[in-house]
Amino acid sequence: MEEVPVEVKTDDYRVWFEPIDSTVFFQGFLRLDGMASYQPIMDLLVAAMAAAPVFTVDLRELAFLNSSGISMLSMFVVKVRQWEEAQLTLKGSNTILWQTKSLKNLQRLMPNLVLTFT
Repeated sequence: MEEVPVEVKTDDYRVWFEPIDSTVFFQGFLRLDGMASYQPIMDLLVAAMAAAPVFTVDLRELAFLNSSGISMLSMFVVKVRQWEEAQLTLKGSNTILWQTKSLKNLQRLMPNLVLTFT
């Protein structure tokens, strides 16, 4: 079986999984080209969900996410919805415009998604 990384990072962003907290953290500016470029991050998210069906995605330090990234998050939420035992919490920031506009739409895809803003 292929090992999935617990961290994906460049100079612009960092995405990592903390198993102790059952949390995937996003930080920086994510503006990758197309869905294929987001696949390593999707793989990390799916691996985190498999490792800890009750988990959190913390986006509070992600200053920017382009439309391909928002599509990737939407596809991930749809995957989570298919796992009956999965419980997902998204943490967003009230001060980051893309988060206040886009994260609420994810609740339409998964009504039992817990969404918190700080």
